[in-house]
Amino acid sequence: MGQKIKQDWQIGNNIRALRRRAGFTQEEVVAKLQLQGFEISRSSYSQIECGTYNIRVSELVALSKLFQADFNAFFEGLDKEYDTACKSAAIRI
Repeated sequence: MGQKIKQDWQIGNNIRALRRRAGFTQEEVVAKLQLQGFEISRSSYSQIECGTYNIRVSELVALSKLFQADFNAFFEGLDKEYDTACKSAAIRI
């Protein structure tokens, strides 16, 4: 079984933005992933973009190649969300 990453909401938004920038529909991305041997449906891929599906590292690697994107692009903005969450937690304490 492949290693999975517990997905943050921002990763899904970033994946959606990278897909759109590359000019692909969700169906096209799914078809390309299936040709590479991934068992993924359009519904599952949609859940990745919505942040409700724990993406596998292997899927992230494949998407990086498909979108011709650096791995940092998937995690862009997460440090800001983390900082905001930490500040909110500190205020409640």
